Amino acid sequence: MASSQAAKRIVFTGGSGKAGRHCIPYLLSKGYQVLNLDLAPFPHPTVHTLKTDLTESGQVFNALSSHFHLSHYENPRAADGTGVQKPDAVIHFAAYARNLLVPDSECFRGNVLSTYNVIEAACKLGIKKVIIASSETTYGVCFAQGDADYHSFPLEEDYDNDPEDTYATSKLCGERCARTFCRRFPGTDIYALRIGNVIEPHEYELDFPEYVAKPETRKRNAWSYIDARDLGQICDLCVQKDGLGFQVFNATNDTITTKETTEETLRKFAPNTPITRKMGEYEAPLSNRKIREVLGFKDQHDWRKYVKI
Repeated sequence: MASSQAAKRIVFTGGSGKAGRHCIPYLLSKGYQVLNLDLAPFPHPTVHTLKTDLTESGQVFNALSSHFHLSHYENPRAADGTGVQKPDAVIHFAAYARNLLVPDSECFRGNVLSTYNVIEAACKLGIKKVIIASSETTYGVCFAQGDADYHSFPLEEDYDNDPEDTYATSKLCGERCARTFCRRFPGTDIYALRIGNVIEPHEYELDFPEYVAKPETRKRNAWSYIDARDLGQICDLCVQKDGLGFQVFNATNDTITTKETTEETLRKFAPNTPITRKMGEYEAPLSNRKIREVLGFKDQHDWRKYVKI
């Protein structure tokens, strides 16, 4: 599936948020058409935002079978008589983005129900590619009470995820929904991205110097991150790669967010956590090895390009 083909149509949920603001422009640059499902508009003339409550199943089914733009009413009718062309993929990023935005019960309800609804509608409408946003928080330390340790390093996709907080649990439930529907609908690919701490371009100057100066503050993020533009590349690669069924991928950049080597950092700040394999000199502890080897991800925005150390 060539990402340069303009015919490829993507429904992107939550595209007006922090990650989507950079992922959608990347996808547009690759020739995709994008429909944004969100409650806030997206500031681009070719991207229409359809205000959609994703916790309402009927709205989701309707949105995934909708025109992408008012101009599409000019298109000739399709064979089914509607004139609506089916999307090639759905990328589901919409969610309550962390704990304490709403009460825990609403965070769980909103995140799990919206993910279920999006996956169900996509599968039943015959959309064969779904990419969902999971989270680094599923590794259990980001929102743990007090100082908690990871089970082992590196953090890879076969890890025994056992978070104690509501947000991370909602993301694990989303992964389970994805696996369930992938089994029910053979031939459908559903990829869950365990997205690291998302960094926008302006945040390298604003926040990264402190991350580097105070590495003890980054344990909850496993001293790892994802540049929002590189996350767009990952979305493109996921759309291109067919035939994998259900998959989980860590979505992070290549390198650790410290001046010290990975081994030095982990020995100093996580001395009780075993290291189970030889890691690269500056490999991110939330490792992206799978996404590099399986999808061909190439890190374009290493933090060292933007931060003086």
